[in-house]
Amino acid sequence: MARTFLQYDVFTDTALTGNQLAVFPDGRGLAPDLMQSIAREMNFSETTFILPAEQPGTDIRMRIFTPGLELPMAGHPVIGSTFALADAGTIRPGTERFVFGLGIGPTPVDLEWDEARLRFAWMTQRNPVFGPAIEDRATAAAALSLGVDDLSPRLPVQVVSCGLQYVLVPLRDREAVDRAVTDGAAMRRLAVVSGCDHGVFLFAMLPAGSDGTVYSRMFAPGAGVAEDPATGSASGPLGSYLVRHKVVSDATAKQIVSLQGVAMKRPSRIHIAIEGDADTIRSVKVGGEAVLAARGELLISD
Repeated sequence: MARTFLQYDVFTDTALTGNQLAVFPDGRGLAPDLMQSIAREMNFSETTFILPAEQPGTDIRMRIFTPGLELPMAGHPVIGSTFALADAGTIRPGTERFVFGLGIGPTPVDLEWDEARLRFAWMTQRNPVFGPAIEDRATAAAALSLGVDDLSPRLPVQVVSCGLQYVLVPLRDREAVDRAVTDGAAMRRLAVVSGCDHGVFLFAMLPAGSDGTVYSRMFAPGAGVAEDPATGSASGPLGSYLVRHKVVSDATAKQIVSLQGVAMKRPSRIHIAIEGDADTIRSVKVGGEAVLAARGELLISD
């Protein structure tokens, strides 16, 4: 049986850049094990399956799979699938808000239109949960094949979650971010030390006048993702971290831009808007664009 899919490049306005996403607009009748096998076949960071709504107050149900496991939420799948549903007419032009039913519950997306064309989408994430600073900075550095001197001297290594946990590792500069290479044994030790085995998100602040606010990469080998070109679910935690530690001003907090995927030659621009202050963060939004790159059919047995 043929199953139609759409391929989007997400957190970009240019095809063949950004983060690739496979969207199956009709996931009905597919067992979870088969969804996982399809995601492994597609071999993108994530693959999504659209299903009828299951919860009151939601417009659809969506399941998200990496090549290795199912995720309760993720950023680039939500943004990319929003564009897919708008292009298909499921989301009507002019709709201001669309609510996904995800594994973590209802997740709203605010939409900006250019007449009948969806121009931009903002995903609302959960308010952040901050773990304690990780004292074993040497293990954090070793996980990235770096030295302790490559870490930011004033900012902590810390687990932060806006729905998914990430170990946030602030580095001294962009050059250190580009030099990072995962060390499997040290990554496993960091997972034990941090209590977080999902992903490691490393970043450095960019100088004033740069094209973005922060330069970033993300590794999640435990989820089957060696490196991710754009990680929306880590970008809410990133923005929240920058506000909590007073790295950005109140004005900048509403317009953070994270440049990710550059080292992979899949440059992505992830927009982050944080409302609140260092003591109380009231709103976390992650936004971006997406472009259709391909259509196809997967021939499978249901």
